[in-house]
Amino acid sequence: MTCCSDDTCSPKTPVSGRYRLVLWTVLVINTVMFGVELVAGLTAGSVALQADALDFFADAANYGISLFVLGMALRWRAVAALIKGASMGLFGLFVTGSVVWHALNGTVPAWGTMSAIGALALIANVACLGLLFAWREGDANMRSVWICSRNDVLANMAVVAAAFGVFGSGTGWPDIIVATIMAGLALQGAWAIIRDARRELREVPEENMTPVQAE
Repeated sequence: MTCCSDDTCSPKTPVSGRYRLVLWTVLVINTVMFGVELVAGLTAGSVALQADALDFFADAANYGISLFVLGMALRWRAVAALIKGASMGLFGLFVTGSVVWHALNGTVPAWGTMSAIGALALIANVACLGLLFAWREGDANMRSVWICSRNDVLANMAVVAAAFGVFGSGTGWPDIIVATIMAGLALQGAWAIIRDARRELREVPEENMTPVQAE
């Protein structure tokens, strides 16, 4: 790999063809799962599934942005991470609003659909996490991709648990609680991504915007 300078490239910067292929793979997985969970969430009346579907959509957009800035200078990758952090924060706020609406309306979701789709989403995100594991210690943009995938696995496990909670309690509160947790994860992840991106933006000279070259 050829780096343009010490300020804009590091040995951990993932610009290889293999990483690009991994990003395309997880992009496709997340796009497909967005459609599956959105339909299932609306059908089952589950705010947790709907929230997870929007999370898949946000991740697909994040991977698309990562592919766009792949090979660019560190400053551009940090800017992309900053945008992704902001989008995660907005997602967390949206889910918070949805939680309030469903709590006020006393929605009781279909637990069977929740458990089946939640398990499918878990398998999909574990696969994505495994594909991205080798690049979890990269720059702010790469760490943002890893944080998103890690949070997704935790959220999917919670959705499955909520499905059984709905079955056992006969109420929608487990679904509401899990959606609240997902909002918290999104907000925490957003803060971590924005913090790292801002640090890198401070450290890299503004005039150094030259892209790095891919292998």
